[in-house]
Amino acid sequence: MLRQPILLLARSEGLKKLVSTMPVSSGIVTSYVPGETTASAVEATATLEADGLKVTLDFLGEDTLDTEQADHTVQAYLDLLQQLAAQGLTRGAEVSVKLSAIGQAIPETGDKIALENARTICRAARNAGTTVTLDMEDHTTTDRTLAALRELRKDFPETGAVLQAYLHRTEADCRALAYEGSRVRLCKGAYKEPESVAFQDRLDVDKSYVRCLKVLLAGDGYPMIATHDPRMVEIASSLASRYGRAQGTYEYQMLYGIRPEEQKRLAAGGERMRVYVPYGQEWYGYLMRRLAERPQNLSFFVKSLISKK
Repeated sequence: MLRQPILLLARSEGLKKLVSTMPVSSGIVTSYVPGETTASAVEATATLEADGLKVTLDFLGEDTLDTEQADHTVQAYLDLLQQLAAQGLTRGAEVSVKLSAIGQAIPETGDKIALENARTICRAARNAGTTVTLDMEDHTTTDRTLAALRELRKDFPETGAVLQAYLHRTEADCRALAYEGSRVRLCKGAYKEPESVAFQDRLDVDKSYVRCLKVLLAGDGYPMIATHDPRMVEIASSLASRYGRAQGTYEYQMLYGIRPEEQKRLAAGGERMRVYVPYGQEWYGYLMRRLAERPQNLSFFVKSLISKK
C-alpha cells in the first residue's frame, strides 16, 4: 500500500533538497548510495573488496533525451574506470550501464548513439582490465537492448547481459544466452509491467526465476544470480550442486546496503559475491525506490523529517 505514495515522492525536488541537508536522513542515503562522486564510489569499492566482495558500479541516471547529458554519463564511466585501474581495483570491480542513460531514448538516432557510447565504455573497461554489463530496463526496450548486446559482443564478447524473470519471454531468452562465455545476470525485475508481458503474482515470478535459474546453471555460460531472497539463494545453491557447478563458475549479486551480512557470509563460504553499487547525483529516485521496496524503513525516514523542525 505504501509503494505508490513513496514512488510519487521520488519526483519531489523540494523533498530531495530537504532530505539531502539532513544528517539523519543522509545516513539513510549512505546506506544505499555511497556518494555522488567518483571518489566516493572508488572508496566504497575498496572497502567492499577488502571484505572479499566483488563490485559492479552504476552511475545513476536514465532516460536522457540530451546528447550532452549522455556524453557526461560516458565521461563519468571513463573517469571511474581510470580511477579504479589506478588503484588496482579492476580485478574485482566492473561497471553496469543503462543504455537509456547514454542515449537510447533520444528520438530517431538513440539506438546508434547508445551503441557507440557503449562501445566507448566497453573499450575503456577492457583497457582497464575489467568488463561491462548492460542493465535491462522496462520491457519496451528489451529487444533493442539485446540487439545492442549482440553487436557489442562481436568486439567485446565479455559484455554481460541482464534478464528479468518476471517477463514471460525470459526463460526463452535464457536459453538463447546460456552459451559458453556468456555472462547473464538474472533478477526478478523492478519495473511496473502489464499483465500481457509480465507475471503479476509474486509466486509466479518466483517460479519463473527458478525455471530460468535451471536453464542458466545447466547451460555453458556464467550465471549471475541477483537476488536478496533467502529462499532463492538456497535454491540456487542446491541447483548449482545438482548441475555440478563449482564455486566461481557462477556468482551471487545483491544491492549495496541490502543484507550486507549475508553478502559477507556467502563470500566467507567461498562463493563469488558481487555488490551492485550505485552512485552519482541522481541518487534521490534510486533511494525512494529502495524505500518503496522496504517500507519498514519509512518510519525511520519520517522521524528524520520531523527532527529537522
